[in-house]
Amino acid sequence: MFRTLLTSRKLRSFARNEDGSASLEAMIMMPLVFWVYMAMFAFFNTYQEYNVNQKAAYTIGDMISRETLPLDTKYMDGVQDLLDYMTHSSEVATVRVTSLKYDADNKRFHVDWSRTRGQVQPATNTDVAQWTTRIPALADDEYIVVTETLTKYDPPFNVGLGRREIENFVFTRPRYAPRVLYTGS
Repeated sequence: MFRTLLTSRKLRSFARNEDGSASLEAMIMMPLVFWVYMAMFAFFNTYQEYNVNQKAAYTIGDMISRETLPLDTKYMDGVQDLLDYMTHSSEVATVRVTSLKYDADNKRFHVDWSRTRGQVQPATNTDVAQWTTRIPALADDEYIVVTETLTKYDPPFNVGLGRREIENFVFTRPRYAPRVLYTGS
């Protein structure tokens, strides 16, 4: 009984004691504070990268939707250069632009043309058959332009995020012409 009393007095005394060493506490807490700061920076930077990539995809989609003259290979090269410039991607970005025509009777899209730059193949009618859930229904024989972008992103610090692929899917109706044309091979 005497031992438990002694132990409990020591514990209470230790609990009430407010003496400490700031340098020891700092040494214990600094790695945690440093890791939290790095993690916040990495998460913020990742969200910022997603935002920049989304804005780039919308800019390219809007730019293409305003074209009244047919696009060509040089235009598509410029689109990829613009995407690389806007996203500051460490690797060459991938972009696919597809012009679709809606068939209201069958409730499906048909590929008018599709061109790519980067690591992806042009869209086919088989690919776009699944897009009826991603694109709203249009009037019969109406055209729409789909811009898809893909960039790779490495977070600045390894805090569990890992390497990511940022994909965007943007659809836009042609603005000043009934459809966007493509010329060349």
